[in-house]
Amino acid sequence: MSSGDPETRDSPSTEKGGYRPSTSSTADIGHRDDASAHGSSSQTSITRNRKPATGGLAASKKLANPLSGLSRERLGAMGEDYARLAGLTSEDDLRAFRLGAMISGGNTDYNSIPGLTDREREVLERETTHKWSQPRMLYWVIIISSLCAAVQGMDETVVNGAQSFYKHAFGIGTNSERDTWLLGLTNSAPHLCCAFIGCWLTDPLNKKFGRRGTIFITCSMSALACFWQAFTNTWWHMFLARFALGFGIGPKSATTPIFAAECSPPRLRGALVMLSDLDTNLLGLSPTRVAMAEHGIEPGLNWRLMMGSAMLPAIVVCCLAYICPESPRWYLSKNRHKDAFDSVRQLRYEKVQAARDLFYMHTLLDAEKEVMSVGKANRLKEMFTIRRNRNAMIASETVMFLQQFCGISVIGPPLPAPPRPFPTETNHLSAYYSSGVFLEANFSEVSALSASLGFGIINWLFALPAFYTIDTYGRRNLLLATFSLMSLFLFSLASLFGFLSPPMLTLPASPSASTSSPLSTPPAYPLYIRPIGMSLATVTTWFFNFILAATWPSLLSALKPQGAFSWYAAWNNLGFFMVLFLVPETKDKTLEELDAVFDVPLRSTIKHGAKQAVYFWGHVVMRGDVRKPELPHVKLAREVGEGIAEKERREARGDDRV
Repeated sequence: MSSGDPETRDSPSTEKGGYRPSTSSTADIGHRDDASAHGSSSQTSITRNRKPATGGLAASKKLANPLSGLSRERLGAMGEDYARLAGLTSEDDLRAFRLGAMISGGNTDYNSIPGLTDREREVLERETTHKWSQPRMLYWVIIISSLCAAVQGMDETVVNGAQSFYKHAFGIGTNSERDTWLLGLTNSAPHLCCAFIGCWLTDPLNKKFGRRGTIFITCSMSALACFWQAFTNTWWHMFLARFALGFGIGPKSATTPIFAAECSPPRLRGALVMLSDLDTNLLGLSPTRVAMAEHGIEPGLNWRLMMGSAMLPAIVVCCLAYICPESPRWYLSKNRHKDAFDSVRQLRYEKVQAARDLFYMHTLLDAEKEVMSVGKANRLKEMFTIRRNRNAMIASETVMFLQQFCGISVIGPPLPAPPRPFPTETNHLSAYYSSGVFLEANFSEVSALSASLGFGIINWLFALPAFYTIDTYGRRNLLLATFSLMSLFLFSLASLFGFLSPPMLTLPASPSASTSSPLSTPPAYPLYIRPIGMSLATVTTWFFNFILAATWPSLLSALKPQGAFSWYAAWNNLGFFMVLFLVPETKDKTLEELDAVFDVPLRSTIKHGAKQAVYFWGHVVMRGDVRKPELPHVKLAREVGEGIAEKERREARGDDRV
């Protein structure tokens, strides 16, 4: 991991598409920085002609929308200037960036913008009226993401059936303390590798090879490790093979949600990132069927076929990864603006849409670098010293931890996630021990496998409501609702175990587990630190998943199912308040606009959570006339505007007091 050298400064200005923006905030359009100060006269700033923002309030307002207040003519000129400096000099490109810049300023009255064709106006309006109308290539990116997550989804699901056979073959099939711990350690070996080694490879791999290259390399490693698993003969040999699998799963699980989130439009980002989770959950049911179909096969062969079959999704991804475009934001981090434009064009219908999105990404990234002074210190240090990054880390780590300790992980097949991350792996432990839970409920072995399959189908079906509502009601609201219900259902399951069907837990749990991944990590962090933040989030997920996988057999033996489920029900109660006070809402925001959401004092977020609870009780439950609390970043921007206006009035009166 490099120190003081963010991705945004890795590449020289002579690179392909080599327009390299500086972070100066005083320059007007086309202004050239002094070569002696910056080392190159080609460094250019396309920012607002305004004095540098000083203080946290002004910084938050600038991050909220650095283009606000600019005239249509100014925006059009900025768009053309950016296109020329990025090497996009054709008349068609200049027109696209001129019109795209005008639209990026917030003008949604497309009929009032001269120069737009009827087709362009129709496509722009359909972004709101038909948000699911997107180019095929965008959905292809999501399919690739689904297959990426299916790599670990397949592995974790086949272990559900295979462990029933190989634990006896390896001599660790008894209920002794030694055998239960060795079984847990063997099953959780990939998570151990991910937590301590694999996930920390995400940043260097992404910097060197990009999102697609990282996915290709890690899927190749995963396929080889899965093939190795099928030829093991002892528990420690299986442990080594599965530990090696973590080198593939770790970086891939961190990169996949970044890739999906960076390619998705704001209105669909949550649903599209979650779509990979849902698709993977459905694909992950296949190995469970294999376990059932091969129940009568010779014990020495059945589990080997199951373990080896997990390599198939990885092979498919390796063959298809380079068909889809690279993330445009990754290209921007390398100052390859031409390549970024080519990439975003494949993800949007019209060139005007692509120019608008690319110009807006660039402008917000410029503002982010300016007001946060990024790159002046070690990036890992800036995770803690910069408020915007620190708040993102708190929210992300909260959701990643609760993702594992919500309780659904211990009984159902996995909702294999990327950890979409907003984010990551959900419910992995379920892939290992769901059959065991049903066996504890006096199911036969075949019936337990069948029940596990049925649980997975129900899990997938009841995640669909979250898929359709995540970008309407928001990730945070869904998490708050489902954590409450999961606590109730887990306590009920503990009280009536053997009478109440475990799949009933799926009703509230599926939306919760599905929403946490896209909520948490990819949207939370700014571009220059996103791979490191994603690494930290996946480390958290995999580490606690390792803890759960290693301890569940012993926990179940000591506390029995009733005590174990009550333990996780209590964590859901705690999780409700952690989300309420520490996790802000991220829906309908671009990845860059989230800078303003997270760049508020943490105490403001906590106060908002308390006010929201009072509002819910007074307005929703008691039906009283209670005013809805203002979002912290909206309140902050309003106060900044009022403060600036007051300061200008004082200056106009000649009053020196500020």
